[in-house]
Amino acid sequence: MKIVELDTFYKHFPEKDREEAPAHVGNFNIFKIEDILTPRGSKLSYSRRVFYKISLVVGHSKIHYADQCIEVKDSVLVFTNPMVPYFWERISDEQSGILCVFTEDFFNRFENLKDYPVFQDAANAIIPVNETEATYFIALFEKMIAELKGDYTFKYDLLRNQLTELIHSAQKLKPAVGEPHNSSNAANRTTHLFKELLERQFPIDFSSQVMQLRSAADFAGQLNLHVNHLNKCVREITGRTTSQLISERILQEAKILLKSTDWNIAEIAWSLAFKEPNHFSAFFKSHSGLSPAKFRLAQND
Repeated sequence: MKIVELDTFYKHFPEKDREEAPAHVGNFNIFKIEDILTPRGSKLSYSRRVFYKISLVVGHSKIHYADQCIEVKDSVLVFTNPMVPYFWERISDEQSGILCVFTEDFFNRFENLKDYPVFQDAANAIIPVNETEATYFIALFEKMIAELKGDYTFKYDLLRNQLTELIHSAQKLKPAVGEPHNSSNAANRTTHLFKELLERQFPIDFSSQVMQLRSAADFAGQLNLHVNHLNKCVREITGRTTSQLISERILQEAKILLKSTDWNIAEIAWSLAFKEPNHFSAFFKSHSGLSPAKFRLAQND
């Protein structure tokens, strides 16, 4: 899978449009989407970026995010992170908007970016907005543009605050379900540790990379818990079993690999810790209704 570096991304923009932050600050920039539009109908493919990106886009488009494709006809806010492969497909000729890109070290004085729901999954990361909301978010972006071009000594500290305001304003439109991760509830903490351990195994970047934790017992052993206790905590917080959550995440990664790589079925099965390709095929078909080969063919049609 293609991985886009910041230098590669910045080649789309003239140097005069880029602000160079001091090395200790990290990286932060804002651009107009009109400046990087690719021709409609261009051949596109999944790739991951090494940076975080928040985009406000106006226009008819399709967002291919992880294993999902979401069609947007008006305005939308999209939050992407280095863990998730995606690409943007233009449908209409009229496209406009603003985006900001930043690295994790730009934000690390505040909180862990991965804890924000908008950077976790498509359900939270893609937020349709109405005309009034779009106007509000455009104003936030424009405040950041003005600050970025200014000469205030502490402008990057102020920009972090403005970026935090943008993230929280978006999350308020789509409130996170459940309790925050820092809850004192023991079951919630255990479930959070399990989910963190599960996500740490992804994305699968190389065909030689193999999942190490595959069953509820594997995770319980890693967390030094009895498997029954882990299952009880997970069910109490999520309403689903540990095995269901593991299977859902494996299925999501399988779809991503089938859509975004040219690995054969055996390589994908091996990476996802299936001992035999036919075991993987049976698992995939039982959860998606299609064989891996038919799923891949359907995506390429």
